[in-house]
Amino acid sequence: MTGLIGKKMGMTQYFGPDGSVVPVTVIQTGPCVIVQKKETSRDGYTALQLGFANKKPQRLNRAEQGHMRKAGKGGFQILREFRWADVTPYEIGQEIKASDIFKSGDLIDVTGTSKGRGFSGVIKRWRFAGFPASHGTHEYFRHGGSIGNRSFPGRVFKGKRMAGHWGDERVSVQNLKIIAVRDEENLLLVKGSVPGVSKGLVLIRPAVKGNH
Repeated sequence: MTGLIGKKMGMTQYFGPDGSVVPVTVIQTGPCVIVQKKETSRDGYTALQLGFANKKPQRLNRAEQGHMRKAGKGGFQILREFRWADVTPYEIGQEIKASDIFKSGDLIDVTGTSKGRGFSGVIKRWRFAGFPASHGTHEYFRHGGSIGNRSFPGRVFKGKRMAGHWGDERVSVQNLKIIAVRDEENLLLVKGSVPGVSKGLVLIRPAVKGNH
């Protein structure tokens, strides 16, 4: 399993060679810098810790400065670890670009934080139908109906769909197709939408189910 850290830049259209129009999400993928290597002999597994988005040295504490010093690339706002089958070819401080892992046509899984919608009612949050709003109805209810029974079970079951905080959750979208890799700009063009707001952090991994 490999992966990259990216930033969702927004959506646009991609015009294919045959004139077709594809809606794509533009993801900036770094470059990501290797900050730490995990090896089986020392750590019990193999992985690479990647740094993304530069951070001013004066905004790092001493522990962070010491941790990132060996890479020689300054400080980073984001650190994420990805399992890597073989870390031997890689060195601390090396930059990894999208083209090193992905190519056009590959399927990927993208993980991000969904947009926060605040406190929402059941119609907006769960798409409840609501009460009929026709003639003769004295009131149009937007709240939920019965949530249980007094005698049995005498309580509300866990997981009952009710009003509450909506969004701002970790979400993964699987099997998104890479339309183009623009290496000189560190950009991935991915068909469809990915979770989160513009400028939001996303994690990009090869598809678990699609690339077989």
